[in-house]
Amino acid sequence: MNDLIADMLARIQNGIMRKKEQVDIPVTKVNREILKVIKQEGMIEDFQEKDNILIVTLKYDNGEPVITHLEKVSKLGQRIYVRYKDIVPIMNGRGISIISTSEGIMSGAMSKSKKLGGELICKIW
Repeated sequence: MNDLIADMLARIQNGIMRKKEQVDIPVTKVNREILKVIKQEGMIEDFQEKDNILIVTLKYDNGEPVITHLEKVSKLGQRIYVRYKDIVPIMNGRGISIISTSEGIMSGAMSKSKKLGGELICKIW
């Protein structure tokens, strides 16, 4: 497995489709930082690290998942970079974009408020 971010997004998507309560994800620094952003935005309940595995507790609202779609934008073969002026709200503000900036991984809204561009990793809604 080369693209660990795409693997993480696929595991979360599959867990949501199967109505799982938790999913297991391999530990990497990038995965941990992306999960911190998703948790700050209130799209997952929590995550914890145990034995080189991140255990992600998915969030549901009245039986419906909070996250309905995860889309990897920047791929290994084609990196996508955005300027802070080009960052747009996802699904009219109901979703988030995750951007890797010079100050770390953060949501698109945070990146835009700090006037930082970077690599557009994924979109979640």
